[in-house]
Amino acid sequence: MNLLDALALLTGVAMFLFGMSLMGDGLKKVSGSRLEPILYKLSGTTLRGVLLGTGVTAVIQSSCATAVMTVGFVNSGMMKVRQGIGVILGSILGTSITGWVICLSYMEGAGDLAALVSTATLTGVVAVVGISLRTFFRKQVFHHVGDILMGFAILMFGMSAMSGAVSGLGEEAWFTSALTSMSHPVLGILVGTLFTALLQSASAAVGIVQALSVTGAMSFEAALPLLMGVAFGASAPVLFSAIGAGTDGKRAALVYPLATGFGVLICACLFYIVSSMVNLPFLSDVMDPFSIAGVNTVLRLVMVLLLLPLTDVTEGVVRAIVPGQEDAAGIPELQLEERFIAYPALAIEQSRLAIAEMAKISERAILSALSLFADYSELLFHNVLDLETDADRYEDGLGTYLIKITRQEMSTAQNEEVSEYLHTLSDFERISDHALNLAESARELQEKEVRFSDAAMQELEVLFAAVRQIISMTMTAFCKQDLNLAARVEPLEEVVDELCDRMQMNHVERLQKGICTILQGFVFNDVLTDCERVSDHCSNIALAMIELSGDEFQTHEYIRTLQEKETPEFREAFAEYRKRFAI
Repeated sequence: MNLLDALALLTGVAMFLFGMSLMGDGLKKVSGSRLEPILYKLSGTTLRGVLLGTGVTAVIQSSCATAVMTVGFVNSGMMKVRQGIGVILGSILGTSITGWVICLSYMEGAGDLAALVSTATLTGVVAVVGISLRTFFRKQVFHHVGDILMGFAILMFGMSAMSGAVSGLGEEAWFTSALTSMSHPVLGILVGTLFTALLQSASAAVGIVQALSVTGAMSFEAALPLLMGVAFGASAPVLFSAIGAGTDGKRAALVYPLATGFGVLICACLFYIVSSMVNLPFLSDVMDPFSIAGVNTVLRLVMVLLLLPLTDVTEGVVRAIVPGQEDAAGIPELQLEERFIAYPALAIEQSRLAIAEMAKISERAILSALSLFADYSELLFHNVLDLETDADRYEDGLGTYLIKITRQEMSTAQNEEVSEYLHTLSDFERISDHALNLAESARELQEKEVRFSDAAMQELEVLFAAVRQIISMTMTAFCKQDLNLAARVEPLEEVVDELCDRMQMNHVERLQKGICTILQGFVFNDVLTDCERVSDHCSNIALAMIELSGDEFQTHEYIRTLQEKETPEFREAFAEYRKRFAI
């Protein structure tokens, strides 16, 4: 092998790695927005997790990416460690699909059919279609499909370059000797591990082993330890993902190296014990790219089948290695997984769940603040203060996180969703601010030993009941994404506005009659203002939900008619609430 051959080999490796990266990125962008949320929503059992992990990894062409996403799920509290084990086991098997894809670059031979699907023909056709999609179409989805095809073409070209560069090595004595030494299990596994850890990709390492097999000098006895090492070496980037993770995140990151390490150990022990007792005739068989892909798939399938019944043992081991309590998700710690930023669908869904927690904080703050007027206590006042502080922290954290998401490439629907969430955030935060204002009004009455008149208190009880109703409806509608319930918020908001206007006029009459004082009036007006503003923010949240739904409502026309009280549903709901909350 001369200098030119070495340069050709390095060029082929570079093209292969770039093509794989380009193809993987395109696959993630085309299918990731659907696959990633499915991954954590449907991985309820270990077996289901294995199947989903296998499928997602086969599509995005990276076991490391699937495993790192799973670490993110567990770290953020969206998935339990036990669920993550199944997904990671599936990713170990799913990555073997890439080896079969690579085999397409070796479909050569005589005959019209073989010529039709030969490397040169297939690469040329795929490259032309890919660049055409990128050049002549404007939609991003066509560009992403073009990236997939171009990545595949570059990958195929790189494989051909590698195969051509090493084709003469089969006649070199030193190369044959080196491959023979790989038949030693410990040395072969160690080389495969180090090589894969350096490349940061099991698929790339298997591809290079396939390229070396075309020399005709690689036997089954030499290939098996290398493939075992490749399986274990892929855990390196997953381990790096544990940096900065919480307790459960670190446990999930340890699953991949433990599973592959234990799987390789069991398979190696079983195989070499049997090999020492029985003469296996296929040990000296010459390997080719197709047989390499087959052995790699069978090896990983056996590993997964052996480890699947040991899920409880694996979970116990990672908990023993990383002791401590499970990470608390949500309040008061706000955990927004930075690993999901590269996957907008996941990041947006996680943001929605966090905003739902923020909604519960704001609801509790309002309900606690209203309770202070009937039975004031400093403990309850400070509870409102703490809840308002939590809401502020959620707004800061979520606002920053959502801005980071906007820097990623997203679909139109995703951009609109993030925009609506950014607006909704401020509404939830302002609701908690008004809760604190109400609590301070109650505290002022307590400190100055001032009481509202019986008539004023009766009116406030009706208003507070309406506010409790609208806050409960809004939060339930948002958390459950109930659009029908959201549509009933606007009529109640109109009723709250009417109540506040009527109560202000009644209070002026009481002032004129000397029933209420000026001091009472200031606080009374502040309470009315805060209650009205709370209902306004509830209306904003409900309308944002309706606008975002799009498919079920002709949104703009619907919102216009809703706000102008033109729909029968609005008039019916308005009449119902007006009767229920009459003073």
